[in-house]
This record gives sequence, structure tokens and C-alpha cells, in this order.
Amino acid sequence: MVKKNNYTFEISLSVLNHLGRNLYRNFVTVLGEAISNSWDADAENVWIYIDRDDSSFVIKDDGDGMNKDDFQKKFLKVGYSKRKGGEMCSKGNRPYIGAKGIGKLALLSCAEKVSILSKTSSTEYTGGVIDNTGLDDAIEHELTPDKYPLDSVDLETFNSYTDGYEKGTIIHFDQTKDSIRNTIPYLKKLIALHFRFSLIDENFNIFVNDEKVTFDDIKDLADSTEFLWNLNELEDEYVSSFLSQLKEEIAISFPEMTVKGFIASVNKPRFLKITGTEEKAGIDLFVNGRLRERNILRHLPDFSTRYVASYLYGQIHFNELDNDISDKVFTSSREGIVSDNDEYNKLLKLLKEQILEQISSKWDEWRLKHDEIGDEDNPQKSKKSRYARSLYKESAADYSNTDSDFIKEWIKELREEAEFNVPAYTDCFLSENLVRKYINEKPIPVTPPAQTEIDEWKPREQQRKSEANISFSIRQGNDDLSYLGMDFLTKIVEGTGQQQNAASLVRDAIEYKPMRNVVGHTGLLTQEAKTKLNLVYQNIKGRLSTLFSENNKQ
Repeated sequence: MVKKNNYTFEISLSVLNHLGRNLYRNFVTVLGEAISNSWDADAENVWIYIDRDDSSFVIKDDGDGMNKDDFQKKFLKVGYSKRKGGEMCSKGNRPYIGAKGIGKLALLSCAEKVSILSKTSSTEYTGGVIDNTGLDDAIEHELTPDKYPLDSVDLETFNSYTDGYEKGTIIHFDQTKDSIRNTIPYLKKLIALHFRFSLIDENFNIFVNDEKVTFDDIKDLADSTEFLWNLNELEDEYVSSFLSQLKEEIAISFPEMTVKGFIASVNKPRFLKITGTEEKAGIDLFVNGRLRERNILRHLPDFSTRYVASYLYGQIHFNELDNDISDKVFTSSREGIVSDNDEYNKLLKLLKEQILEQISSKWDEWRLKHDEIGDEDNPQKSKKSRYARSLYKESAADYSNTDSDFIKEWIKELREEAEFNVPAYTDCFLSENLVRKYINEKPIPVTPPAQTEIDEWKPREQQRKSEANISFSIRQGNDDLSYLGMDFLTKIVEGTGQQQNAASLVRDAIEYKPMRNVVGHTGLLTQEAKTKLNLVYQNIKGRLSTLFSENNKQ
């Protein structure tokens, strides 16, 4: 039997790197950790001060603050969870955002030196300085935490932030690893987008260089938003107050999951971009009010590459992901959800198979309704009709300056008809001219009935030219075949011996003629006539393809 020894774990400081010290590369994430800590500490205000010239910034709050024991046993204890013992809310009854106890490592990722100063309403200041250079050296020499004491805080560093300060925590970031190039408007917009609980809760405010973050910071985004899909009846002040001028909106319900949110679309993708940066608004996942996954569409590549995706932004709130096993939900970097989480994958499946397909279809319908470019990836409308609509829009623009509401309304009414008539005319133009080319190339002699038709129309045209005082030729090459429609042309090709009821090009042309004449004379067809014309044209197209193929073999 081996003699019992009092062995204990000994943790190297290098574990900080593995847990996340070097994993936080997004400034938003760093701000998020600090703001989340302030929220959990029941702060009413968070102040962020940016000094780009000095490459430093400060985050200050008026929360409960920390005494010496709190600072050592809670803040400096990596892995300490506020939810120990099942507590899910702060003393002020706020649902805790923080859970795993390693988020504080984000604070070490963006500056060489991080100084923390804190006090409660009944204690003096406490805190310390974490110097990343010294920490790197301690890690290199494989020191344990007890062999790496924090440096003392220089109170002069905080002089401009402590006047009249009763309680809370102040964190000073010195020598930021990436120079702070972001403008104040940019930071305010980023915070407004990703920490909107601060805009909704009247008892929690965020300031950047003493400018309060409000809904006005994302007003330009709201003003460019035209459509909205509300998911499971989300009640949201941004939606109700700032998206009141929407062109269209609809509710989508899916009772199988307790997920709420909204997805909206802007009228141009450029309105999603944050000026001067590579950042843009996307569809973000929130858990208990905290941003957990930016741009969730990147996990749905089949949809994210579609045209409609470049217009969408929104928020999805899935609080059930934040439960007593949250350690198994969020990645070590705290910037995402672990890929094999069942509930998360159910959400992605719901988005892919139901929600986004509904949104795509409706977005296309609404865009076309409001005379805008729709989703060319949507097979419910042919490319022909989309191009026809675009061409019609360009022509209709000639009447855009009219003051007549009647004309504007008529143009809208004719838009749907143009989607059919413009391609239908093109089909007629193409098929008939291909038959003329075929007859000329073979060549095939003109039949007596066709010649009679030509002889009848030629003088009529000449008379109309005289009446119009036109002396120049109006038909290219004065080709006699151009006086003939498809019915006469097909009889030249197939002869007149075809039985009236036999399946042939001649038979198709006879059925085709009355509807073709309506389209050719800019008339409007009934739905039955449109359906018939489409069917007959498909037959004609097929027979012409066969005819030309047989000719090539000869």
C-alpha cells in the first residue's frame, strides 16, 4: 500500500492564456465584459473615457464596488461564479449576465497595463495593477499565482475620476495593444447596437466621453429600415418607437421554441456598415441581454451568401441558453456558442428551415411591390419577369415628375402586366424572326397564300407612310417575310398539307396568333390567355429547336 501524501494541485499562470487572456481580439468583447460586470454590480451608470492620443481608456461605474475580500476572492479568482449556490440575480434583482468567471480575462487582452480601483460605500479604495509584461515574464518562468503579486495602484492615475466618488469600480487601460482609432460616434453606435439593454432600462446608462449612448446613435440605421419581421411577439422599444415608419411588417410565430427577436431589412446594404470601419450590423444572438454571438448568419453559409442576406440585421434573444450548465454553452473566448450545443443547433435549424425562408420570400415580394430590386435567387419569380420589371421601371421613370395621382396609380397597375407582356413580346419577336431566318437560309419558296398576304399588306403600309409623310424605308431590307405572322411562316416551313388537329408547328401557330396579336399591339391579356400563350410558346420553342437541330444534321 502506498503511503498517503498531501498532494495538491498547483496551477501555472500560463493557464490564463489557455482560458482566454489571448483569445479576446474584439474591442466590443472587452467593453462587453466590463459593461456586464457593471450591470451585475447594480450600477446605474457606466462611463467610458477614450484618450486616443495617450492610447488609453477608462471604464468607470457606480455599482456596489469591492472591498479587499471581494477583490481577492471574487475578482482575482479566475473561475469564480456569481451564480454559486443557484443565485441568478443581483441584489437589485437584475439577472446576472456573467456566469463562468473567466470573462475578466478579456480585460487583460487589449492593454499592456490594467489598473483596477474599487470601493464600497463603507470601505476605502482597494485594487491593484496587472502588468502584462510582468505577467508574461512570470508565465515564462512557470510561476504559480501565489508567486506573482499585483503591483500597487497609483492613485494619481485616477485623480480625475474619483472626485465625489462614493462607490463603484474604475478600470484604467494603459498602452492599448492596438491604437484606438475609433471615433466617439462609432463607439456609441457600436454600444447602442450590441448593448441595447442599456437603452431600454431607464436605470442603466452608458456614456462615452460624457456623451450618453441613446437610440439616436442608431437613428440612421432605423431611418433606413423598411421591412420588419417580429419573432414570437417581441416587445422592444427600438422597434415600437424608432421603426414606426416601416413600409411593411409581419409577425412570425414558432411556439416550439421560447425565442424572441426581430429581423429587419434596410433599403440598401451600405446602411448596415458603420462608417469608417469594417464593422456592420448583423443578426446577433443575445442571452439575458448580453451579446453572445455576432452575425449568426455566418453559421448558415447557404443563406449568408444569398442576395437578401446583405440587407438584414436584427436581434435574437434566447435566454434559455443561460442556465445552470452554461459552462457547456459558451466558448472559452466568450465570443460564441459551442458548436455541438443541442439547443443552439435547434435554433440554427429553425432559422434555416423556417424563419429565413419566410423572410426571403416576403422580402422579395415586398421589394417588388415597392418597385425595388428583389431577390434573384428566389425561384418563385422568373428572371424574365424580373428583368422586365426593371426595364418597365426605367421607362416609367419618364413619368416620375407628373403631379397626377391617376397616372402614378395607373403606372403601378401596369407594372404587373409588364412583367408578362415585355417577355412575351420578346418571345414572339425572337421565335418569328428565327423562322424567317430559317426560310431565307434554306431557302424555302413562299406559298401562294403567303404571297397574297404580302401583296395585301405592302400597299397598306405604303399608304400609311404617305399619310405620315415618311419617304424613307422603315423595314430592314424590305424583306417580304416581315409582313407575315407565325401562322403564315409555319405553313411555308411545314407546308399546307398538315391536318388542322395534328400536333405541328402550324397548329401551334394558329392557337398562338390571337394572343400574340394582343401582345404585339400592347393589349392586356386575361390570366387564362397568359397561361395559354405560355403553353403554346413552350411548344413552339420545342418544335423550333427540333427543326433547327434536324437542319444542322443535313
